Amino acid sequence: MANVSIARRLPMPAVPGARRVWSTARRYPVFPVAILLLVLVLPAIFADLISPHDPLIGSLSNRLVPPVWVEADSFEIAGMGTIETPGGSWKHILGTDKQGRDVLSRIIYGARVSLTVAGLSIFIAGSVGTTLGMIAGYFGGNVDHLIMRLVDITISIPAILFALVLAVILQPSFQTVIIVIVSIFWSRYARLIRGQTLGIKNQDFIGRAKVSGASNALIIVRHVFPNVVNTIIVLATLEVGQVILLEATLSFLGAGLPRPTPAWGLMVANGRELLISAWWVAFFPGLAILLAVMSMNLMGDWLRDKLDPKLRNL
Repeated sequence: MANVSIARRLPMPAVPGARRVWSTARRYPVFPVAILLLVLVLPAIFADLISPHDPLIGSLSNRLVPPVWVEADSFEIAGMGTIETPGGSWKHILGTDKQGRDVLSRIIYGARVSLTVAGLSIFIAGSVGTTLGMIAGYFGGNVDHLIMRLVDITISIPAILFALVLAVILQPSFQTVIIVIVSIFWSRYARLIRGQTLGIKNQDFIGRAKVSGASNALIIVRHVFPNVVNTIIVLATLEVGQVILLEATLSFLGAGLPRPTPAWGLMVANGRELLISAWWVAFFPGLAILLAVMSMNLMGDWLRDKLDPKLRNL
């Protein structure tokens, strides 16, 4: 009989698609980045193209229209008879507020406001705080004492109280919000960067730069600053969510952006008295704040783990 060779087929190790997606999502911030793009970045950039209505123009005939999935209803009130509530419409997917303005359009333009405020304030606060922190840590002595006492004074002042006082003096405006946020957040950069600079200035490469004749300004710019960039990036990412939350709080209290600016905090303030009858006016802007802050915090945590050499291999 002829020998018959039977080829064995070795099973290929197959990884299910769902498991592969979950593995990638755990390794990289896929979900936070997706939420951040959908809620904050893309609406802010393309607000003029994707907004279905003008965020500042409303119609009293369309006031308090519910979201599209809410059906028309009717109920009886003693002494008033039957009250009918309209159903939702595809014209206003997330409903309208008490001035008849489209809620979705105002949320989209509110993303642009929040991203602009966060970007400008963090850039200015980070630049001022980083510069003062490197100067304090590098030179030490009386310069260090003076800058650190300013940091202590800034941190000791309650942020909301300071914002309310400043809003009374300068009147609520976009510039007032930027000034308040910069005045509060610069001290965080200064304290953190100063601590890192104290450790960097004692390194051998700083000593060799001094021996070679490099000036103090050149050493700070070319040797100290590149070694604190990772810390600045992580801190700025973590503070985007805090800035958005602070801006919304200031607007909610009337010390931030003036009406009728489509800011998320103002929208929540406008809907707080309608939580029972028209819950969507305050709910959707509040949800946008929640998603934006949560995604930025998760993104900041991931960057910290990747950029910190002590945590990179854990």
